[in-house]
Amino acid sequence: MNKINQNIFKSNKFSYLLKFFTIFIFFTFSINYSHSSSRIKDIVNFEGIRDNILVGYGLVVGLNGSGDSLGNSPFTKQSLEGMLERLGVNTRGSGLNTKNVAAVMVSANLPPFARQGSRIDLNVSTLGDAKSLLGGTLLVTPLVGANGQVYAVGQGPVLVGGFEAQGAAASIVKGVPTAGRVPQGAIVEQEIAFELSNLNQIRISMKNPDFTTANRIANTINNFLGKEAANVEDPGTISLTTPENYTNKMVKLLTDIEQLRVDTDQPARVVIDEATGVIVLGNDVKVNTVAIALGTLSISITETPQVSQPQPFAAKGETVTVPRTTIEVSQDDKKLAVVKESVNLQDLVNGLNSLGIGPRDMISILQALKTAGALQADIRLM
Repeated sequence: MNKINQNIFKSNKFSYLLKFFTIFIFFTFSINYSHSSSRIKDIVNFEGIRDNILVGYGLVVGLNGSGDSLGNSPFTKQSLEGMLERLGVNTRGSGLNTKNVAAVMVSANLPPFARQGSRIDLNVSTLGDAKSLLGGTLLVTPLVGANGQVYAVGQGPVLVGGFEAQGAAASIVKGVPTAGRVPQGAIVEQEIAFELSNLNQIRISMKNPDFTTANRIANTINNFLGKEAANVEDPGTISLTTPENYTNKMVKLLTDIEQLRVDTDQPARVVIDEATGVIVLGNDVKVNTVAIALGTLSISITETPQVSQPQPFAAKGETVTVPRTTIEVSQDDKKLAVVKESVNLQDLVNGLNSLGIGPRDMISILQALKTAGALQADIRLM
């Protein structure tokens, strides 16, 4: 009886350990998968679901002498006179000379499915020689789309993050006082017709076109739906046909699809910004076996002029400046460093850092590696 109980106990213990080990492996693979994949909603755009750009021209009033000079900004003067005439005030030929008004361009993004009466934010920027929009108020400004139709009307106080202070001999400017925002400053007056729920087919646009990623997305969607509903048209486009169980339920279909996870893939690429010295290397960047050396030539020129004066009580003499120039030349030759074939990103960075070089020299090395055919990646210059 004891032997039977012991065997049962050992069997149960083994089964518990097996279950724990299985759960641990599943949990580990789940963590790795979640970290190595992205949601579909983060890497694609759905057709028709996008912002629309609006723009308008208006006047900001109430400035404390920091507005446009009407003599230097004729468009501001004409706009001010036109606005006053519409309000029943005739100022033609009166010689307006106020500096409390500024002509501005107003821009906004009309989000998808924005309805009449909803509000959107505005960006305001000066056109003339105004110094600051601090304390100003934007007057009624129609905002039009690319087709010339008015979709929103904006008005409200302008919020400015910067400021300007000026004295008789000095001035200081912080931020950009000639640009500001009007939070929730525009009311949507016209909707953009787009019935998403009635669509039978929709196209999915890749944010970063890639054959492999597009094919993986299509396969993931088809596996989830259990049928061939997604088809890859090109590296940047996937067409999706609504299944029968999602008829007139396009919103629900997109909601279910956008939460699916896909392993993304991108070509090996090196991005270089020569203006700032920023270098970004992709994870798949590979380098063939190559030897790298970097020599630095430094020339220093120092000017130390000396003043030569005549001796005291000299009958005749002249004070002259005698130039003194010192030139130093130093050359720091780095040793050859061998980078092994098909190293990974970390080894490549460590190898370049071992040469003791900075970002500027590293940019030259990467470009030379590409020219030599040793760098297996595309170089993009910003």
